[in-house]
Amino acid sequence: MDTTKFDIADYLDSKEMIAEYLNIVLKEGNDADIINAIGHVAKAIGMTKIAEETGMSRPSLYKALSDGAKPQFATIMKVLKAIGGQIQVNPIST
Repeated sequence: MDTTKFDIADYLDSKEMIAEYLNIVLKEGNDADIINAIGHVAKAIGMTKIAEETGMSRPSLYKALSDGAKPQFATIMKVLKAIGGQIQVNPIST
């Protein structure tokens, strides 16, 4: 039996799905998970398109959003804007 590798980017096919995915990772993940999730979304949309919109090269994007990367906050904000997202802060109920 042949199997294929699961790639979440294959399922991020709408703005709603992307938003839901990122919100879950923001709520439940750590900083590395968030960077990886943003990379998955960028891949789903298309790295070439994200590179054009951010003014970054594709290799720089792949490097910034790879496992173990520690991108600058400005890079994350550029990529979020390019994928149509934003960060919103809500008070935590205690």
